[in-house]
Amino acid sequence: METIVTLDTRTESDSLGTLEVPRSAYWGIHTARALHNFAITGDSIGRYPALIVSLAAVKQAACQANRELGLLDDERAAAIEAACAEIRSGALHDQFPIDPIQGGAGTSTNMNANEVIANRALELLGHERGAYTALDPLDHVNLGQSTNDVYPTAVRLAVIRHIRDLVAALGRLIDEFSGKSTEFADVIKMGRTQLQDAVPMTLGQEFGTFAVMLREDCSRLEEGIALLRECNLGGTAIGTAINGHPAYPALACARLTEITGENVTPAENLIEATQDCGAFVQVSGILKRVAVKLSKICNDLRLMSSGPLTGLREINLPAVQAGSSIMPGKVNPVIPEIVNQVAFEAIGADLAVTMAAEAGQFQLNAFEPIIGYSILKTTAHLTAAADTLATKCVTGITANRDHLAEGVHRSIGIVTALTPHIGYAASARIAKLALQTGQPVSEIATELGLVDTETVKALLAPHRLAGLPAPVTTG
Repeated sequence: METIVTLDTRTESDSLGTLEVPRSAYWGIHTARALHNFAITGDSIGRYPALIVSLAAVKQAACQANRELGLLDDERAAAIEAACAEIRSGALHDQFPIDPIQGGAGTSTNMNANEVIANRALELLGHERGAYTALDPLDHVNLGQSTNDVYPTAVRLAVIRHIRDLVAALGRLIDEFSGKSTEFADVIKMGRTQLQDAVPMTLGQEFGTFAVMLREDCSRLEEGIALLRECNLGGTAIGTAINGHPAYPALACARLTEITGENVTPAENLIEATQDCGAFVQVSGILKRVAVKLSKICNDLRLMSSGPLTGLREINLPAVQAGSSIMPGKVNPVIPEIVNQVAFEAIGADLAVTMAAEAGQFQLNAFEPIIGYSILKTTAHLTAAADTLATKCVTGITANRDHLAEGVHRSIGIVTALTPHIGYAASARIAKLALQTGQPVSEIATELGLVDTETVKALLAPHRLAGLPAPVTTG
C-alpha cells in the first residue's frame, strides 16, 4: 500500500498564486520560490553571517527611521526591532536558505529577510507565523525600502566586516614575518634577480620585505572600507526615492551608523549610487592585489625551501604532513601551495566582479549577487589563508645559516662591490675567472694585484654587502 506523507504546512500567496510553506519555517512564499528557482552553488546566504547580520541591521535602521517619522506604529516597530536584534545576535541564520547566486538583483535575499523578520515579529506579538494581516513582510518590514537600496547597503556592510577580519589576519601574518626579520637579521645570503645570483642581502631583509608588502595592502584595504561606507539607502527603486519620506535617507543612515558602528553616509547622488558598482570593483582589485602579493611570497618560500639537499635549501619550512604515497620521506611545501591556490581563486573572482559590474544596464545592476558572493568568498578565503600561512608555516621557518654563508663566499655576485674601485671591465674579468676556476672573488682580486687584501676585506665585509651599518665594536 502506498504511504502518503502529509506535511505540516501553511498556505501563503503572492501575485503568482499560492504555495504551501512548512509551518515551522520563518521564511515564506518568496523564499520558497527562490529555493525552487535558484539551485546553483549548493551554498546558502545563511552561511555568510556577516551578510545576514548586515541585512538585519539595515532592516532595524529602517524600522527605527520609519517609527521616528511616524510611518510605523510603536507596537509593530518594537517587534520588528526585537526580531532584527535577535538575528544580529546570531539567531535564525538557518532560516536564510537561498542560494547566494540568484536572479533579480538580490530581491530573493531581501524577501527572505523580510519574511523571517516578519514571522519572528509576529511570534513576539503573539500571532502565528504567516498571519500577515497583523504584520506584513512588505508593508511593514520593507516599508520605504526596495531591494535596490537594501541589498547593496547590506552587501557593503558585510564586505566591510570581512575586510576587517582580513586586515586582522594580515596583521598576524605581518607580525610573523617581522619576527623572522629580526631573527634572521644577521644571516647573509645572496639576493637574486631573474633567478640568478645578484648581490648579497640578509635573510632578515628578505622577510622584512614580505611584512612591508602586506602592510601596504592593509592601508589600501582601509581605503576600500571608506568607499563602502557611502550607500544608496533611501533611494528605493532607482535612486529617485519614490514612496520614501524626504527625511528618511539621512535618518536611516544615522540609525545604521549607531547600530553598526560604521560611519554610514548617504551617497551624494542616489541615482548614481544605485547603478554604479565602482566601489566594489575597486575593493575587488585591492583583494586581487593582496592575493598576488601573498602568492608571490609563497612562490619565494617554496623556492627558498626547495631541496632538501639538491635545491636552494636556504630555509626549512615546518613539516606538516607526508608528501608522497610512493616516495618515503618526501615532504612538500603544502601550506604555501594552498595559499597559492586561494590567490588563483581570488584573481578569478576579481574578473567575475569586473564583468558583473560592467554588465549593468541603465538604473540598476542586476548582477550584484555574484559581486557580493565573489567578494565575500574571496575575503573569507584570503583571511583563512593568511592565518594558515602565519600559524602553520612562517612561525616555524628556520634558516640554513652555514649553507647561506657558503653561498655568499662562493658567489661571483659579490664582485659588484669592487666595481666602483677597479672598474666594470676588471670586475667582469674577475667574475669570469671565478666562474671558470671556482676560486673566490677576493683571492682572484688580490692575486691580480687589482686591490690589496685589507681593502678587499673591507669592501666585501658582510654588513657592507647587505647595505647595513658597520657593527659596533667594544673593548
